[in-house]
Amino acid sequence: MAGVLVVSLTACGGNDGGTAAASVDGLPITHFESGLRPDAPPPDVQVRNVSDDQADQLAMATIADVETYWSKQLPGDFGVAFKPVSALLSYDSDGPDQQNGCGDLKGIENAFYCGADDSIAWDRGVLLPTMIKQFGPLSVVTVLAHEFGHAVQYRLGKQAGITRTTPTIVKEQQADCFAGGYYHWVVAGDSRYFAVSTAEGLDAALLSLFGVRDEAGTSATARGAHGTGFDRIFAFQLGFEQGPKACAGINEDNLKARVAERPFDPGDKNEGNIDIDDHAIELLKQSLDAAFAGAKASPPKIVDGSGRCQGGPSTPPASYCPGDNTVDIDLPALAALGQPVDLEAEQSGQPSEGRGDFAALSEVASRYALGIEKGVGASIDNANAGLRTACLVGAWAGAVNKLTNTELRLSAGDLDEAISDLLRPDSLIASDVNGQRVAAGFTRVEAMRTGYLQGSAPCSKNYA
Repeated sequence: MAGVLVVSLTACGGNDGGTAAASVDGLPITHFESGLRPDAPPPDVQVRNVSDDQADQLAMATIADVETYWSKQLPGDFGVAFKPVSALLSYDSDGPDQQNGCGDLKGIENAFYCGADDSIAWDRGVLLPTMIKQFGPLSVVTVLAHEFGHAVQYRLGKQAGITRTTPTIVKEQQADCFAGGYYHWVVAGDSRYFAVSTAEGLDAALLSLFGVRDEAGTSATARGAHGTGFDRIFAFQLGFEQGPKACAGINEDNLKARVAERPFDPGDKNEGNIDIDDHAIELLKQSLDAAFAGAKASPPKIVDGSGRCQGGPSTPPASYCPGDNTVDIDLPALAALGQPVDLEAEQSGQPSEGRGDFAALSEVASRYALGIEKGVGASIDNANAGLRTACLVGAWAGAVNKLTNTELRLSAGDLDEAISDLLRPDSLIASDVNGQRVAAGFTRVEAMRTGYLQGSAPCSKNYA
């Protein structure tokens, strides 16, 4: 891979930002409070043990809504008549015991589809209120749209390719994908129950999906594996962009080509975390120089300073300074940003002070990529420059473990650190030289995963 990563990168003129940054899969960027519509009709669904809690009200509206969606999609896309699930159950995992076809539910903090009696159940006592607190009301919509996706698998049968021996990861990826297809229908304005913006609304949906990812180091072949945050968001975006037919096409063979979930390598120390210090920056520079050699552009130097440019654009803790072709970094600030993610804080709804080592390295890599873009004559001061930069950071990440004569390697969980950073409003990874960020987190993540999975070729083509 050395010397060929960005050989396809070409100059892109103009400062209008192009169209890629102005939409999400052709839908305009919108900003409004997302959630249950104030004029939503009463859900016509029967739920056993239902309460008046917010979680149950959101759950019932979601079930009614996804049933409307699938009543059209199943016959339209697959020629299969739609049939609602046979039973719905709300329960409190800390309350009186409840059961369905899959057994007793006391202490089960979960939401799930049970094939034994074709039912969907959800814990309104702990799981859903916790998710609402952490990620907002759309988290309930995302979870139950996913669970209904499993009911869709059951109805599709052979058309979804699911058998008793199908790995869990395939089933879960399909369900995430089906949820994405439903969300496109909602965002397009077809839902009677929910209104979701393409900016903050979709961001909330992605964050809720990201928040229930597998822990770093989980194998995709493990029983119960759902995927990394990168994997789960990929599947959701696939459904959003290509619809249910693409979801039903997810299988073990095509997952092997792109799934990122894997155990830690035997040589990984400290669960793949490294300190962000002078040595780490040296390894980063070595890796970036090798990956971007094919661009034939003068590589920027990385200098330890204030993280700002003197008399130029400043985006601390790292800034690309066009005047002298340097990336000025604030190493102490990057070291703090690069501390391991506090999973306990994250799962309790509190912010983690550290975003992980790869998040910090990716922010520096994004400023370096701007230097390469400038070197080949590409624009670096508009929205599409931000997306092109995120794409190139993804292309570099995809090449890191294939580079020769370099020491830096990606570890399990590193991609999720970058995705987590991208979903934050202060991320540098998808910003231009002035730090202007693309409004929609969906589009920012899409740009990076495009580069990671497809290399640098689409970075100029898609974000000219």
